[in-house]
Amino acid sequence: MNVTSFRTEILGVADAVAREKGIDREEVLQAMEMAIQKASRARFGFDRDIRTHIDRKTGEIQMAAYREVVEVVELEGSQISLKDAKLRNPEIQVGEFVTDELPPFDFGRVAAQTAKQVIFQKVRDAERMRQYEEFKNRMGELVSGSVKRVEFGNVMVDIGRTEAILMRDQLIPRESFRPGDRIRAYIMDVRPEARGSQIFLSRTHPQFLVKLFAQEVPEIYDGHIEIKSAARDPGSRAKMAVYCGDRSMDPVGACVGMRGSRVQAVVAELQGEKIDIIPWSENPAVFVVNAMIPAEVAKVVLDEDTGRVEVIVPDDQLSLAIGRRGQNVRLASELTNFGIDIVSESQESERRNKEVNEKSDLFVRALDVDNVIAHLLISEGFGEVEEIAMVDIDDLAVIEGFDADLAQELQNRAKLFIAEQTKERAAQIKKHKVKSDLETFVGLTFDQVIALAEKNVKSLDDFADLAGDELVEYLPDLTLDRANALIMKAREHWFESENEQSSDSND
Repeated sequence: MNVTSFRTEILGVADAVAREKGIDREEVLQAMEMAIQKASRARFGFDRDIRTHIDRKTGEIQMAAYREVVEVVELEGSQISLKDAKLRNPEIQVGEFVTDELPPFDFGRVAAQTAKQVIFQKVRDAERMRQYEEFKNRMGELVSGSVKRVEFGNVMVDIGRTEAILMRDQLIPRESFRPGDRIRAYIMDVRPEARGSQIFLSRTHPQFLVKLFAQEVPEIYDGHIEIKSAARDPGSRAKMAVYCGDRSMDPVGACVGMRGSRVQAVVAELQGEKIDIIPWSENPAVFVVNAMIPAEVAKVVLDEDTGRVEVIVPDDQLSLAIGRRGQNVRLASELTNFGIDIVSESQESERRNKEVNEKSDLFVRALDVDNVIAHLLISEGFGEVEEIAMVDIDDLAVIEGFDADLAQELQNRAKLFIAEQTKERAAQIKKHKVKSDLETFVGLTFDQVIALAEKNVKSLDDFADLAGDELVEYLPDLTLDRANALIMKAREHWFESENEQSSDSND
């Protein structure tokens, strides 16, 4: 290829490639400049610093060899001594460059092929970057395409000017596709990789369900109805919470549609997946009750500190509340973002009776009273001896059957019991050599502290060093979530110390 002929066609070629590949013309011209530069170095020497420029208006190619001005020449091809450089320009300084224009030349077959490969590679890179920039902003959208091929269960989807991949584990169970089939999916992730941008699709993601409803229900698309959350067991069952600020509009009815037309269109796309559409509520307890549909709920006990909810259901609703293989309670938990524990009314009654008996036994033993007085105290809401010791004497005296003298006697006995218990605990702490930081750690009872000390966990650092399952083994009454939360709380002083050291070093 002659340089003159190359120059007359170069701008036309750049425009054609840019249009065909959908990339910027400037990127194509930069790739051409790099290709010419590489071919020029092969012609004039790889040790030379050759730079090329294509005029954006005329297509004229300019090539020049650059040599840096140095005191002592180490690289002959790309450096020149200050002494020789001053012969050409007396005012030149070290660090500046001397340029020599290079004449046009015939690239030759090998050099032309090399230049062609460089151009193709740079154009491919630019095309991949364009795809990434385009689709990274489309994450979370629904996309339609046709199946191009299926490889080891993974579906390659043609979505226009590029190709996306639907991994086997992102397919709804039991569904299969063949080349040419039309398919809809959710753009889950876009990542730039060595082979080009990888666009990952999903048909199992909860947001796929949300986007399908947005297409079928105009009120969702327009923003009148909001989908607050969604949870799926792909191909089997799903739950979706909807909300509408307009009280005159029924968000559940709008999503179901006339005779179920709207929800059935989504169910058909999801291979028969059953969908429970429930009203969202800002009241967590009400939201949990709604999420347990189709089971009926008798009572809800919410612990916001641990993020768990205890749901009490009638005995005949227990299996329905749990669902097959725990499906119903698991989806309800994902939907509400609460850990949900299901308890039947008989189990709850049995547990409540056990707690009452334990409190009654404590009061009988600590206050030296009979069961009647103990149950009277419990019925008034007292659960700990400390509460009786600290309460106003008038609040005790007003209990039916009590008077001021009895109230004062009970409080005196409570204080005496606490004093004896404190003395005994101090002896236990001393015996087991428990450090004060663990003894006073909020979240552990005294009995739990002693149980840990017997396992050689005697300081807050010892406790913070435990793993969650290890703590549950030492204290079986703790759940794994609660154990992990306590351990993370115990580790807070580590992070505080690190921050203080970092602050001191910065000062």
